[in-house]
Amino acid sequence: MTILPPKPPAREGRVSLWRYLRLFRQDILSAQPARLYRAWMAEFRTPFFRSYMCNQPELVDLVLKQRPDDFPKSNRIREGLTPLLGNSVFVTNGEVWKRQRRIIDPAFEGGRLRDVFPAMAAAGESAVARLAVLADGRAQEIEAETSHVAADVIFRTLFSIPIENEIAARVFAEFREHQRAQPVVNLGALLPLPRWVPRFHARKTKATAAVIRGLITQLTATRMAEIEAGTAPDDLATKIMTTPDPVDGKTFATDEMVDQVAIFFLAGHETSASALAWALYLLALFPDWQEQVAAEAQATFGDGTPEFGHVSKLRITRDVFRETLRLYPPVPMMVREASKPEVFRGRDVPAGAQIVLSPWHLHRHERLWDAPDAFDPGRYATENGKACMRSAYMPFSAGQRVCTGAGFAMIEGALLLAMLLRSYRFDLAPERPAMPVAHLTVRGKDGIWLRITPRKT
Repeated sequence: MTILPPKPPAREGRVSLWRYLRLFRQDILSAQPARLYRAWMAEFRTPFFRSYMCNQPELVDLVLKQRPDDFPKSNRIREGLTPLLGNSVFVTNGEVWKRQRRIIDPAFEGGRLRDVFPAMAAAGESAVARLAVLADGRAQEIEAETSHVAADVIFRTLFSIPIENEIAARVFAEFREHQRAQPVVNLGALLPLPRWVPRFHARKTKATAAVIRGLITQLTATRMAEIEAGTAPDDLATKIMTTPDPVDGKTFATDEMVDQVAIFFLAGHETSASALAWALYLLALFPDWQEQVAAEAQATFGDGTPEFGHVSKLRITRDVFRETLRLYPPVPMMVREASKPEVFRGRDVPAGAQIVLSPWHLHRHERLWDAPDAFDPGRYATENGKACMRSAYMPFSAGQRVCTGAGFAMIEGALLLAMLLRSYRFDLAPERPAMPVAHLTVRGKDGIWLRITPRKT
């Protein structure tokens, strides 16, 4: 019998708008009908707006690559995120977004990733040491640990401080509270409200966001002073804060940098934590692949400290992480907006319509992938896998708005996975099976529980 990784059940039949919204608030994925795993396009109408989910690769290519300026990021997406993210690169459009990317992108070029790799590896070594306390064979909630190491990577590479730093630890703690307070659907995301209408964010959402932004402001202001004094470390924050826009020659002001750091933490921490936790779960579910990753890590690193040149040798580990991102893309859906009337597959799409692009459905599309729900890291050596990688794989989006940290994330994911598997074995906790649920990212509905034991005694 073929074992398939957990997948949330799709809803059956049609439901009312209000029933759909209730389901959506509980889980974005199980609120969707099963037909989306086969459909090239689907239309959803509400009294307030129309949305079109596009799964056909040609339509996805049109929206993200051929004419991205005609399909800006929907402003509805920013409604619930504004208290934390402000005017960050994640939510802006047009010339503001292009300026932000011109300043940010150089920090994530290949040479810079080599420079920050030691900090990334140090976070991995710290995680290996922390897990020693939990490696007693009892079931442990692994998402808490992957969140910890992902946050540690962000702080070490961005500000050259470990998560044990007082401010870093407080940001991490407050962010967990913010996640609990942050609703999936904000009123402004559903109704076409004028800008002057208050958005009624929950009191706790605003409070936790204010604390996080205040702490990030401290870090940013301190770094600005270090830059002016010539004592700043050569990390990602320094690179971004000292890079002038090649068009206007200006650098980020402190408040602009706070917005960007907030999204680096949200995107770089939340998504990496999700992907790493699901990778560990999949390797526990498929122990033959786990042993291959562990053997590759030992052969590559030996008993020493990982080096940047090792990453290219982690081929099996990279494909395992790649397959994890296919089955459990951390950001399951993206929303763009049609800036003018369009015609998709012979159907009129009015200006202002929401265009939904779903990595979750595209990555599992039954008309594109062989065995779409199966875990098979070897698929990327097949013709089908290679073709789908080009046309139906976008865990980091695609086109001009592809995640600026995509290369960073792929190195981080393979490195941490290899380091953890070199030291520990991860087994399922049958009494606590995992089930994906999506709010901001794809996480375990009741956590992801695994048993951890040392490989060497």
